[in-house]
Amino acid sequence: MMELTDAAIETASLQASLANPAAGGYCAFEGWVRNENEGHEVERLEYEAYEPLCIREGEKVIAEARAKFPFLEARCVHRVGRLELGECAVWIGVAAKHRDEAFRACRYIIDEIKVRLPIWKKEHYVNGDSGWVNCERCASHGMKHGIEK
Repeated sequence: MMELTDAAIETASLQASLANPAAGGYCAFEGWVRNENEGHEVERLEYEAYEPLCIREGEKVIAEARAKFPFLEARCVHRVGRLELGECAVWIGVAAKHRDEAFRACRYIIDEIKVRLPIWKKEHYVNGDSGWVNCERCASHGMKHGIEK
């Protein structure tokens, strides 16, 4: 399930929502707002998204991950709006029968949403400047991480 929210991401309740008695492995990824990017001291971020396409494409990414790395449950939540340092910007959780599928599916989902979803990040810097960041270069693809496309 793919979701966008302007509220704080509650990771414990998200993890609980994936509980499945057949699951032997669980993997989660949390992306946090950090205080520096490419030599700029970051004060906060803003995310904007085109929600209908985000949801549709995010669901496709999760379906692709399920086909490649069969798992039992998966969720992805991405924040929009203003985020402060240390806040969770994106959360992905996967429950699977085995750890390998959980790890690989989680990695596939974060890498794909970074390049395919219409989500834009604006960094606000301590010096008063700001700039939109191209998130496509943040993701890795192909065999670099053991995931065939």
